[in-house]
Parts: sequence; structure tokens; C-alpha cells
Amino acid sequence: MDDASSSSFPVRHKKFSVHIKESKIDIVICSYDDQFLVIATQIGTMGTIMHARKEEGMLNNPTFNVSVVFGKRDEPMLLACARQLIEHIGNSGSSKSLTLSLGLKDHSTETLKGIVSAVIENRLW
Repeated sequence: MDDASSSSFPVRHKKFSVHIKESKIDIVICSYDDQFLVIATQIGTMGTIMHARKEEGMLNNPTFNVSVVFGKRDEPMLLACARQLIEHIGNSGSSKSLTLSLGLKDHSTETLKGIVSAVIENRLW
């Protein structure tokens, strides 16, 4: 993949690769009108797909909802990764939802923290 390439037609996006724990991870970030799509893969496939959104009430602080759309439902670290990203998106002023796809061999804390850091560093929000 290209390193930190960005384009605005037809969808604003960035694609880049990072190396975490001696493994190459390809990452694509797309910004649509109503949501962000983040794909991170070591295995060349979509893997587990999650949807995360910010819900704002009139009287209380915002809450963040993360659900697995397809894939592994018994991996709490994957949900934590999606939650960290949607919290960052929401706290930076965007109301867009997030679709996150993680196709990983390694679900370790170090790998997931590296992915979150790389996505935030190259964010489109």
C-alpha cells in the first residue's frame, strides 16, 4: 500500500501501512458524508466488522454504542478499540458514526493500541 496517500475523489480517504510487533498492518480510512470507515488488516481480508456511534441525550453526557456486525463477538479488545476511536471522533466535534473492520492475526493490546494511535495520527475528522 502507498504510505500516507490521500485523495478526495470520489471519497476522501487515506491508505498507509504501519509495522507493529514485526507485522505489517495495512490501514485505510475513508470519510463519507455520514460515517467514517476504517479498515486495518494483517491478513488481507475485512475480518471482524463493528459499528460504533455516539448518542447524545439532552440531560446527560454522550454515550458510545459499539456492536459487532460480522465476525468475532467474544473479543472484548476489538470492541475496546472501536470504542476508543468513536470516543476520539465524538470528542473532536464530529457526529459521524464509525464502521471499523479489523482483519488481524494478533489481537494483543500492543497491536490494537498501535492501530488506534496510527488511525488517530492520520485521522480524517
